[in-house]
Amino acid sequence: MPELRLIPLGVGDAFTAHHYTTCLALGVDDSWLLIDCPHPVRKMWREASVAALGQAIDLDKVVGVAITHLHADHASGLEDFAYFTFFGLKRRATWLAHPEVSARLWDGLLSAGMGRNRHTADGVSTRRELSDYVDLIALNTSNPVEFGPFSIECRPTLHSIPTTAFRIKAAGRTFAFSADSAHDPSLIEWLSPADLIVHEATSLPESPVHTPYAHLAILPEDLRAKMRLSHLPDDFDAASSVIEVLKEGQCYTV
Repeated sequence: MPELRLIPLGVGDAFTAHHYTTCLALGVDDSWLLIDCPHPVRKMWREASVAALGQAIDLDKVVGVAITHLHADHASGLEDFAYFTFFGLKRRATWLAHPEVSARLWDGLLSAGMGRNRHTADGVSTRRELSDYVDLIALNTSNPVEFGPFSIECRPTLHSIPTTAFRIKAAGRTFAFSADSAHDPSLIEWLSPADLIVHEATSLPESPVHTPYAHLAILPEDLRAKMRLSHLPDDFDAASSVIEVLKEGQCYTV
């Protein structure tokens, strides 16, 4: 049976000066699903794949992007991803998101840079829409959505804009990602059946939009053992953490 593999492309928070911002790749055989897509995604993917697998893998092996939310540290690479796929690979990209997450994907994020292509010196241009570049698949909170070898479930988190956590099943294993969220015991309970959980954490003792590490550090030992931390501030004391910290460019078997 094929393995479900995880490669972190970035593990930092929005203000990191030491890492790329948080982005994860899940792979089964040669099919890779990105979770979120910050800039510079193509460089991030190349560096992470070389470090993790010993070979450079390009975006042609990425079958889709599952989008948790539209904050720039998670979504700033979507324009580049769509343009490279459209012009470089000569096809549309495939993205997956809950409708509340994707509601402003075009008019609030991408249309300013992608909505018009000027082709002539006299300013004649072509108007474009999201569907010219992207096949958008709607996720929902009621049923898993099947996508290639992946089965994707989502649920809302406690964040400042619409955001969803994921449980993704493939190759007989389940991976879970908290996405950005304030401390939410019900979210942790929803994530807990997974074989591997990636949860965000902040050093701040209280935060209305991110989960303080202190809340995760007191979880039961068996739950902490299958949890990894990401979306970390640069001052996070990884050496003292009772939960393992994700490393960019390392390959994990789920």
